[in-house]
Amino acid sequence: MQRDGSAGVRMELVDEGNLRKLRGTIDGPDDSPYQGGTFTVDIELPDQYPFSPPKMRFETRVWHPNISSQTGAICLDILKDRWSPALTLRTALLSIQALLMSPEPTDPQDAQVAQMYMNDRPRFDQTAKYWTESYAMGKTHEDKIKNVVDMGFAREQAQQALEAMQWDEAAAVEHLFSQV
Repeated sequence: MQRDGSAGVRMELVDEGNLRKLRGTIDGPDDSPYQGGTFTVDIELPDQYPFSPPKMRFETRVWHPNISSQTGAICLDILKDRWSPALTLRTALLSIQALLMSPEPTDPQDAQVAQMYMNDRPRFDQTAKYWTESYAMGKTHEDKIKNVVDMGFAREQAQQALEAMQWDEAAAVEHLFSQV
């Protein structure tokens, strides 16, 4: 629970001159692998809004059955056929936050993640937490270098791999292990 009354969701205009383009921010729910993370959601309002749902997708990478690990697309009924003009953008963000706590693996956006969730929950939780730490906790480049060095790689090797992978820690580690 947030003391500021926001319930862990916020919105802002991306460009003061464009009221149809917003950025939402969702705090990862407590007691979940997403705890401590701050997730950014791209929000685009179609011409028919509020009679058509907003287009929302995660900008922050998330490991979740109902969110594409590649594109950030969100599988949530109120963003599709269950939208109502009575719903607000805040309600949509709160629903996405609730989805982080309660995945629906039988109606996945990302089948690979859903399979892991259903068949190997400890590994899913570990991976989701790792992605949260890597992408949603504002790690500095130095933090990422240290993490890769802690896995047994030389500092220069870690830095080169991270730079080559645009500072995507998971991709850099995968790259380094593929060369071993």
